[in-house]
Amino acid sequence: MAKDTIVIKGAREHNLKNINLEIPRDKLVVITGVSGSGKSTLAFDTIFAEGQRRYVESLSAYARQFLEQMDKPDVDAIEGLSPAISIEQKSITRNPRSTVATITEIYDYLRLLYARAGTPHCHECGKPLVSQTVQQMVDAICQREAGSRLMIMAPVVRSRKGEYKKLFEDLKKKGFARVRLDGEVLDMDSAMAVKLDKNTKHSIDIVVDRISVKEGIERRVTDSVETALQYSEGLLLVADREGNEVLMSETAACHDCGVSMPELEPRLFSFNAPEGACPNCSGLGASLELDANLIVPNPSLSIAEGAIAPWAHKSSTRFWETLQMVAERYDIDLNKPWSALTEGQHNILLYGTQEKVPQPSAGKFRKIVEARFTGVIGYLQNLFAETTVSYIKDYVQRFMREKPCPACNGERLNKQVLSVLINGQNISRFTAMNIGTALQFATSIHFDDHRQVIAQRILREICERLSFLNDVGLDYLELSRKGSTLSGGEAQRIRLATQIGSKLMGVLYILDEPSIGLHQRDNDKLIATLKSLRDNGNTVIVVEHDEDTIMQSDFVVDMGPFAGRKGGEVVVAGTPAQVMACEASLTGSYLSGRETIQVPARRRSGKEYVELQGAAGNNLQSVDVRIPLETFTLVTGVSGSGKSTLIIDTLLPALASTLRTEDAGGGSPYRSIQVTSPKIKKVIAIDQTPIGRTPRSNPATYTGVFTHIRDLFASAPEAKKRGYKAGRFSFNVKGGRCEACQGDGTIKIEMHFLPDLYVTCETCKGKRFNRDTLDITYKGKSIADMLDMTVNMAAEFFENIPKIQQKLQTIRDVGLGYIKLGQAATTLSGGEAQRVKLSKELSRKNSGDTIYILDEPTTGLHFHDIRQLIEVLNRLVDAGNTVIVIEHNLDMIKCADHIVDLGPEGGNRGGQILFSGTPEGLCDIEASYTGHYLRKLLAKD
Repeated sequence: MAKDTIVIKGAREHNLKNINLEIPRDKLVVITGVSGSGKSTLAFDTIFAEGQRRYVESLSAYARQFLEQMDKPDVDAIEGLSPAISIEQKSITRNPRSTVATITEIYDYLRLLYARAGTPHCHECGKPLVSQTVQQMVDAICQREAGSRLMIMAPVVRSRKGEYKKLFEDLKKKGFARVRLDGEVLDMDSAMAVKLDKNTKHSIDIVVDRISVKEGIERRVTDSVETALQYSEGLLLVADREGNEVLMSETAACHDCGVSMPELEPRLFSFNAPEGACPNCSGLGASLELDANLIVPNPSLSIAEGAIAPWAHKSSTRFWETLQMVAERYDIDLNKPWSALTEGQHNILLYGTQEKVPQPSAGKFRKIVEARFTGVIGYLQNLFAETTVSYIKDYVQRFMREKPCPACNGERLNKQVLSVLINGQNISRFTAMNIGTALQFATSIHFDDHRQVIAQRILREICERLSFLNDVGLDYLELSRKGSTLSGGEAQRIRLATQIGSKLMGVLYILDEPSIGLHQRDNDKLIATLKSLRDNGNTVIVVEHDEDTIMQSDFVVDMGPFAGRKGGEVVVAGTPAQVMACEASLTGSYLSGRETIQVPARRRSGKEYVELQGAAGNNLQSVDVRIPLETFTLVTGVSGSGKSTLIIDTLLPALASTLRTEDAGGGSPYRSIQVTSPKIKKVIAIDQTPIGRTPRSNPATYTGVFTHIRDLFASAPEAKKRGYKAGRFSFNVKGGRCEACQGDGTIKIEMHFLPDLYVTCETCKGKRFNRDTLDITYKGKSIADMLDMTVNMAAEFFENIPKIQQKLQTIRDVGLGYIKLGQAATTLSGGEAQRVKLSKELSRKNSGDTIYILDEPTTGLHFHDIRQLIEVLNRLVDAGNTVIVIEHNLDMIKCADHIVDLGPEGGNRGGQILFSGTPEGLCDIEASYTGHYLRKLLAKD
């Protein structure tokens, strides 16, 4: 008899404390708890890792070499496991060729649909192209009126220049008696006697047969048709005595324009294949081009004040000297605002000159040389083309904008492919639709002929996939949207929709916070989707903090009671009601109302403001927004309503340009921006990108606390005696680190068809430093022991050292006391990385001159952690800063001073500002979904 539970015995992975747990199968199970309590360790590093490992080990050694294998988790036993599928919160791909349609396989079905049921048209004149078989041609000829006299011809030359003597000789040798030359029928000898002008276009048709239509002529007509097609590359010309002509073809072709279409195959519709891709952009649909508006982001500045952004922050004086010499030659005032200079002067500075002008040479020993001035754009183009250094390319790309390919207008495919239509739409226009519109269009497609039978099955697959994506709240995404632009939550829900489409049963699905990036309205759709996955006979385990998801689950596992060393235990496991009744459960306390996040007693209202006008990026409908300074402002709205476009893509680069920070460059279009307070000096985005790309980067090095710790060790008596400097205690440079592992602490061993193995370095035993460095201790602890401490442990250890204590306290304040100082950056989640960055900002000396922009900082946070985060953000505002947050979390929304709500829907039905004001005011807006849910929450509080 099959087990109806998954039984876990003795789980000790990471901070799990030898836990035993039974989870019911074929249920919707939520694992929750404070950040760092061990949720992901239990779900992914224990349950999923063991399920995946067992499945992979059942395969042959040959198959295993192609699959990523997972280490055996530290657990005594897990019983009742099914094959496991993990759907994590991470970006799908960075490939510019990857789109929502290709990721979901919808594009594969669309290619098949257009290849088998599409109607090709001439891309010149727009007429449909029709191909015929030999049998169809014969039937068309024989169905003419009896007694009709017809001439069957093979058009061998169509409007081409030449004398064609050799052609006539060859035709005579092959037994043909007549040809039609430029509309006149001649016998072969007469045709050969005509001297054709080689510079004039001619048309030559072989007269294959002359017939009179009657019964029993089918065999003769068939022979004649086959002969004609053999000589004319699939074309047949039939003319009657009145001069009426019909052109037939074996291939789809427009004979008026000389356009032909190859046989339609699925690969022809792929922008990743040379047969279908636009030859100009190779299927990318766009090219990166330097944009003068990004190079001169603030035209009100003069060149002397740094109007030309790429040359405004250079330490080298060569650029300034060059500009001075060019300005002197062409009488350009470098102290005039850029906007006051003439268009001709702009062109000289941006695009250069044809004549040579004196300018300093490159290199260490500069001298004045006469050379053509390439201009700022020419200089950047050459730099981008010639350099192989990635950070230089990245720097130049900040002044480049993607522009649609002029040949295909961004549609990625060649003209021939784009002329194949279904219901008047080509495949590119189909993918330009958002998922909701595409679903409506796909369900409306109908064919009157045999193509309906062919298309029926393909359309069913397309509609099913579109329906799944629509059901998980992604109706606003265009099918052509690049995969690299998707958020982690969107990517995860796309994977979820793909899994629903597979209709598997008996599978263990493990999801990592699928509600990320979802508005409360869309969350209801997501929960319904998770339940349908469960109802198909699967076990669904979700790591989640969302209240609605927890309350509608069948079983809840609450991890805790706190984070790190104080976590790793199962506080309570049972139904949502049982969790709410548990006094020891923090989750239960917030769900039941015993603990709450209080609405602030007063709302701040800043007198000064930043105002952005005419924001028109993506789906924004030329909106104006005013955000009060020295307030805690939240930007919210349904998924796809335009929040990120407004704040991240428009306001952030616009502010950076206006304030002339190093981050200027890029951004969506807007009309104007105004900051009324002279006190504001900088804008800082605190996002969820990793704090480092290698395991060498960690919270200690990123926040700068490791510098103070190394200084402390360098000041130890024994270190001074040996002459050790602070650099001795770095694992990134030679001297103090272990050279056997070069400071990594582990050594990678390639195992071919087995997964790569990381073994602890035998020389340093994983401590990263050599023996002499480890001899130096502070209060009995070595530098390696410091890196192995959690932030909470280190705060107690260094409580008497203010510099270190202050930085550690800010990390604790953002709820990261459980992470280790030396924890590799690559192991931190997006939310953890964002909070490490936030702690770094908190630790700086505050001058109250900054606008902070955060994108969904509640990602991965428990109710208790959100309360801490709100306190931290309010500290920043109290110090005179401005905090702007993109967020869906209702607890954070109710605590804000100012709300900007976008909508009313996502995609092309969004992009409007529905409301700007206090949370209480938002509750009165009937058109706002956010207001609807906020009204219910405030009524409950």
